[in-house]
Amino acid sequence: MPAAAPTLHIAAALIEDASGRLLLVRKRDTTAFMQAGGKIEPHELPADALSRELFEELGCRPRHLEPLGEFTAPAANEPGHGLHAHLFRVELDGPPQAAAEIAELRWVSPVDAATLPLAPLTRDIVLPRASAPAA
Repeated sequence: MPAAAPTLHIAAALIEDASGRLLLVRKRDTTAFMQAGGKIEPHELPADALSRELFEELGCRPRHLEPLGEFTAPAANEPGHGLHAHLFRVELDGPPQAAAEIAELRWVSPVDAATLPLAPLTRDIVLPRASAPAA
């Protein structure tokens, strides 16, 4: 019987602007776009980890965090690993800028997002939960 894949515990942010576009990030030396966020340290609550990661990666803090649930998916950048993700809908306190390990950030519609190389969590869990564009 094969051993279970090692699991990374992360906090991830579903960030949308007023027109319903999603903020996706791509880490340096990777191809998949994903949510901003990162690993939860052993002593951290998921919301605290996300606040720390957003400040490190985007130079912003969350103005509002809404828990959306806990989800599992294969890890995009760590082969053979799975993710246990705490997903939050986030409103930022300012305009995000790529920092730390973030090579690129993009605001994209959910339709445009589907044309990018996406992390499994983003493709399978986040996109279906994104707001529908205004009619």
